[in-house]
Amino acid sequence: MSSRAARVRRAVIVILSLLGVVFIIGAIIAELAGIGPTPGFGVLQTLAFLLGVSALTVAIYLYLSAGRPADAPQSLQAGIGIRLSLTGLVLCYVSGFADIIRIGTHVQPEFERPFIGPLQFGGLVLGLMTLLAGMVLYYTSRGKRASSSMEFILNGKKGS
Repeated sequence: MSSRAARVRRAVIVILSLLGVVFIIGAIIAELAGIGPTPGFGVLQTLAFLLGVSALTVAIYLYLSAGRPADAPQSLQAGIGIRLSLTGLVLCYVSGFADIIRIGTHVQPEFERPFIGPLQFGGLVLGLMTLLAGMVLYYTSRGKRASSSMEFILNGKKGS
């Protein structure tokens, strides 16, 4: 990779990371300050939080993939890690917007505005844990190494 491409990649990683952190902190501060229009996390706060998580996810994967050689084949473990992370991200979005897509517990006419309740919060946490598990799988997969660093699970050897 050329130095210009590496600089652009680093800039994109930094920008996405900062945007992600700003969105997440903004959503949380809006809740703590009580400036949201709904009780609990509202739709806009949820959108900001999820956009922040998405930006951080892309930034982390760009950072992790920068450490891998361009000509190295992707391992099965890395592929599973990426798909597991994306599944976790989809679970976060579905849990966060469950009321809007009419599968949640706070839908109209009983509730004037949708908000994140305990079940949706549990779904968000589960989605985030799934996302992190996928990142761990991707990180520990074979990059520059000849074998996965988690190979010890299969045959008791340390990864090289």
